[in-house]
Amino acid sequence: MDRLVHDKSTPDSGYASAEEEDEEDDGDDEEEVTPPISVNAVIDLDALRADSFERTFAIQWLTGFISRSDVWITSSSTQADSDERYETIDQISSLLSAFASDDQVEEALTRDFTFPLANPDDPPINGEGKREVHVELNDGPISSDDHTSVGLQSWASSIMLAERMCADPTQFGVGRGDGKRRILELGAGTGLLSIVVAKLLYGDTNSEVIATDYHPDVLSNLLSNVHTNFISSTTSRSPVLVHPLDWQHPVYTAPFDLPFSIILAADVIYHPDHARWIKGCVEKLLLRPDTFSSGSGGEGGEGGIFWLMMPIRSTGRHEGMCATAEEIFPDIDALSAEKGNGGGGSAEWKLAKLGREEVCKQEGLGRADEGGYKIFKIGWVWC
Repeated sequence: MDRLVHDKSTPDSGYASAEEEDEEDDGDDEEEVTPPISVNAVIDLDALRADSFERTFAIQWLTGFISRSDVWITSSSTQADSDERYETIDQISSLLSAFASDDQVEEALTRDFTFPLANPDDPPINGEGKREVHVELNDGPISSDDHTSVGLQSWASSIMLAERMCADPTQFGVGRGDGKRRILELGAGTGLLSIVVAKLLYGDTNSEVIATDYHPDVLSNLLSNVHTNFISSTTSRSPVLVHPLDWQHPVYTAPFDLPFSIILAADVIYHPDHARWIKGCVEKLLLRPDTFSSGSGGEGGEGGIFWLMMPIRSTGRHEGMCATAEEIFPDIDALSAEKGNGGGGSAEWKLAKLGREEVCKQEGLGRADEGGYKIFKIGWVWC
């Protein structure tokens, strides 16, 4: 199989291009990577933005430094030093976002992704005879003061989950011919997962893909990305429908009045409350095994699946967020043991982790504070 090309564009504030190679060290001594300036120094951003050469150089240097920051992080000798370096990376990322946030500078960062279909029995995609999924996305600058704007960029978790879905669509229930499905993405961000699923389901008019997010700017960019990838669609209805969804205060009117057979989410927990809010939404929206409805997307008897992919961050401001997902969704074995021990209360359907997979970090992909990833398969258990 041809090696996946994740991104052919200039690296953004969190990721390096898969085609960008680290420079080889010709000497025997390792040279420590250090920032060229103090992140606490007073920087005249307006002056740097006004000079196109200086602005371009600064952006290229900052993105290059962040893409190789794992070398600098791992070279630290103490935990305190390591924590300080992680904080420096966060500050540099904020500085990079500040460069790109000038309203007078109208330039977008376009990222191109190509995901090969690994199964030789899979039909060509989009009727073009190609055995690959191509997605073009716009990544925008994020606000350092507003965590809800993180969806303006494409994160490694969604990229790696998209790769795995293309490699084996049937495993995730998104292969053509798998029956009628309603598919929901929580915290869709730039829309990568929803767009990939819609392309995998090309020609399947019985299924429905709905991408959701909360931040107005994220929703606007998401709509634009959907249009870019399906501009030539011959159907009157977009293959991906975009809707706002507030996890904390969800409103379950159409299209959220019917259950979903598949729910997807990648890197969506940035606060301990997020896991609790998401669980509440999934409990309401995921197709239950006892649901029989002609509009539900299921035949009854078999419940829906929630696929959640999270980065493992052991340090930094988002340290331990993956653990909140582990805690809020119990293991199936734990629920089964509770049932076997005569747990109190009447039996009911409960959400549990049916399986999990730990995925190694890929070279050239992901932030420096991401040490790996976990994919959780979450579904209903009667107990």
